[in-house]
Amino acid sequence: MNDRFITDFLIANGMTEPTANFIGITATIILILLLAYASYWITKRYMVHAIEIIFQRSKNTWDDALVQHGFVRRLSLLMPIIVVYMSADLMLPGQAMTSELFKRLAMVFFVFAGVWMLDAILLAIREIYNKSDVSIRRPIRGYLDGIKIIAYAMAGIFIVSILTGKSPWGVLSILGGFTVVLMLVFKDTILGFVASIQLSGHDMVRVGDWIEMPKYGADGDVINVTIHTIKVRNWDKTITTIPTYSLVSDAFKNWRGMSESGGRRIKRALHIDMSSIKFCTDEMLERFRKFDLIKHYITEKQKEIAIYNKEHTSNPEQLINGRRQTNIGVFRAYIIAYLKNHPKIHQSMTFLVRHLEPTQYGLPVQIYVFSNDQVWANYEAIQADVFDHLLAAVPEFDLRLFQNPSGYDFSRLGEM
Repeated sequence: MNDRFITDFLIANGMTEPTANFIGITATIILILLLAYASYWITKRYMVHAIEIIFQRSKNTWDDALVQHGFVRRLSLLMPIIVVYMSADLMLPGQAMTSELFKRLAMVFFVFAGVWMLDAILLAIREIYNKSDVSIRRPIRGYLDGIKIIAYAMAGIFIVSILTGKSPWGVLSILGGFTVVLMLVFKDTILGFVASIQLSGHDMVRVGDWIEMPKYGADGDVINVTIHTIKVRNWDKTITTIPTYSLVSDAFKNWRGMSESGGRRIKRALHIDMSSIKFCTDEMLERFRKFDLIKHYITEKQKEIAIYNKEHTSNPEQLINGRRQTNIGVFRAYIIAYLKNHPKIHQSMTFLVRHLEPTQYGLPVQIYVFSNDQVWANYEAIQADVFDHLLAAVPEFDLRLFQNPSGYDFSRLGEM
């Protein structure tokens, strides 16, 4: 059945030719659309349903991802497009313009359907890839977004080519004149695409990394990486969105190395009042020997000093002559022993207890070690526990911590 059959039938029954032509073409178009809808319904109801059941029952995971992201359902769009394209010549033989219009529209929808199916495939690929261990180190979302952008751009070119009847290369040559405009319009997309390739290629940032970028107020975990933006959930639970290209053009700190190392740095100093530093007397050393952590150290150190002074000192009675233990030196040895015996201090990473240059705030005794727990709350608790103990231990070595005078200090002067 075609438009001429209906037209001839209506004319034979007394209808005028213009009216019969209009009704014949309209009826044929409606019939084509009904056939297209029927083919779509049958395909979706039976064929697509059967394919989805087969995919879901298979042992493979990739086909489940295709079903979940709608690839099979989108595949059902091809049948009505094919029906419309093939019916145009068969059912509208006497209407060249209408037939050509239907064929072009069918091709346009074919391009739309193709891009839509490609989108489902890319989503499935991303889901399958994200389940692998490699995805943490090498995210591919930026590449997939780039493919998607190129696909949509090419689809636009093909659609314009189909509707105008020109070659795609001709459309590209026309668009070439708008290159500068396109560069301005898609500047962020182009920069983001290039930046995402660099970030992924050099493994600069991953989802789950803790990064700091003060310029954008970002300090927290990366929760999403796309071609345009990177989202960071800050520690106060706010979300900071950073342009992807900014991570290439600006400086940022990634704490991943700390997380992977197995330790987190503790770097802090105790400022000792230098007027409290002195040589140790025999009474002081005897008292320090009662401290379990350093009693062996003091005994061995005294033997070493006694041998040295006997060989190199003519008047060992004077404290200034020869070598002597000092309360700050014993305290430093105590800090080392305490940290060596602390279960939460990483013993195989950098371990330093040292003096820094004296300042107007006293002598800094710096502790530079690593905890073996990187969890923020646990790390802070470990650090606090260490310095709670050391601050309380300072007076036991006849030392004083430096502190600017407070109201309490001035009130005590008034009582004297």
